[in-house]
Amino acid sequence: MAPAGIGSRVEGVHAVAAALAAGRVRRLTIERGRKLGPLRQMAKGLPIAEVDDVRDVAETTAPQGIVADCEPIMSSTLKTLVAQAGKPSLVVLDHLEDPHNLGAVARSALAASATGMVVAARRAAPFGAAAFKAAAGALEQLPVAIVNSVADAVARLEELAVWTVGLDAGAEESVFECPLFSEAVAVVIGGEGGGLSRLVRDRVSKLVRIPMAPGVESLNASVSAALAMFEVTRVRSQHQ
Repeated sequence: MAPAGIGSRVEGVHAVAAALAAGRVRRLTIERGRKLGPLRQMAKGLPIAEVDDVRDVAETTAPQGIVADCEPIMSSTLKTLVAQAGKPSLVVLDHLEDPHNLGAVARSALAASATGMVVAARRAAPFGAAAFKAAAGALEQLPVAIVNSVADAVARLEELAVWTVGLDAGAEESVFECPLFSEAVAVVIGGEGGGLSRLVRDRVSKLVRIPMAPGVESLNASVSAALAMFEVTRVRSQHQ
């Protein structure tokens, strides 16, 4: 984990509103002529700079007229992610590289009642403004652990009594009705194109696939993650 944490720059109306609600925003930059009344009210007392075009200081191409400099969110640890949840429901990203996918996975995971997310520190999408914009506030609420090795994290989760289930197109078993989903579990999602790395594939407790019609290529990583995490929620609802 970078010492500075994540989310120091947030852009876009929904992402900035979530950061304001979390009390992290230290300074706003807003385009002149943008009304953004509710956000200005939330930011009452904070420094606000008005500029002609906020894109001159933005990281994303569509900041929606507003940029926020924020107090960073510090990374969690695997042990904390497991300990703070009664029955952990985690999503682990094995070198996902698209920040929009990263944000979309966080949004879906939170909607599916996930209790945390695990990502790699290297060869992975950065937790920059694009990821926070795509997450639309989810990264303000979903605890994140940033690890040096996803394969080692999978092994560590097993030691912490958390089953790990990897999504793999070549698996024999279906993601639907996976018996491990009723237990403490982490769903492991591979990177765009390459899927799960060999070492991660070898270390997970079980491999499952998403059944698809013949001739259809693999799903986007964020869509796969959403299907799997909502299946965890569905299975657990039947065991309550």
